[in-house]
Amino acid sequence: MFLVAVEKALPQIETLVTQTVKCLQNGGRLFYLGAGTSGRLGILDASECPPTFGVPASMVVGLIAGGDTAIRNAVEFAEDDTQQGWKDLQANAITSNDMVVGIAASGTTPYVIAALKACQQQHISTGCITCNLGSPLAQVADYPIEVVVGPEVVTGSSRMKAGTAQKLVLNMITTASMIQLGRIKGNKMVDMQLSNDKLVARGVNMLMDQLQISKTEAQQLLETHKNVRNALKHYSNEHTKNQ
Repeated sequence: MFLVAVEKALPQIETLVTQTVKCLQNGGRLFYLGAGTSGRLGILDASECPPTFGVPASMVVGLIAGGDTAIRNAVEFAEDDTQQGWKDLQANAITSNDMVVGIAASGTTPYVIAALKACQQQHISTGCITCNLGSPLAQVADYPIEVVVGPEVVTGSSRMKAGTAQKLVLNMITTASMIQLGRIKGNKMVDMQLSNDKLVARGVNMLMDQLQISKTEAQQLLETHKNVRNALKHYSNEHTKNQ
């Protein structure tokens, strides 16, 4: 059911991605803002962007009602605060170049709605991800994404169908944006951070496959240039010179 709902929302997702890319190309950032499960999902997606795409941690930022404590433990009534969302954005020096995406399965979370209203007053682009059609949140978002998944198996537990759908949409937003920004070559994560042995091995295999070179040569290239993209560029430049 949630896959069908996400598919129906593809035009909305495309519109938000297009605007997000414009913001990022102009030096802006992408902010995710949510409470509870929605906030945690935004933080998860944001935290995966630097190691996957090699971008600064400041490019995609996840904010949650109740602050970092709320990532692991529920902070009671934090989502009802109509002032804190905007304060959290201000603490991150929000500007009109940025994109702010509010995430709320119900589309009624005061923390998120009030923050998006404040953004619009300051001419900051806004989007949202919600699972209710025509919600208050969608009405204050410039680029709403409405993924209507229907009633949950466990009534009111939006971490289930709604949470899964939100995660899919978040993945699509950042992946599509990073592809358009050139952070992927073909279907390869050439800008990934080589932060463990598995990723180093993946980088070596990319170089071997792309350049048709030995494992030893690939390892030497990667060790020298610390990055798959840089290694590919150096190898190409050297071979162009020698032709």
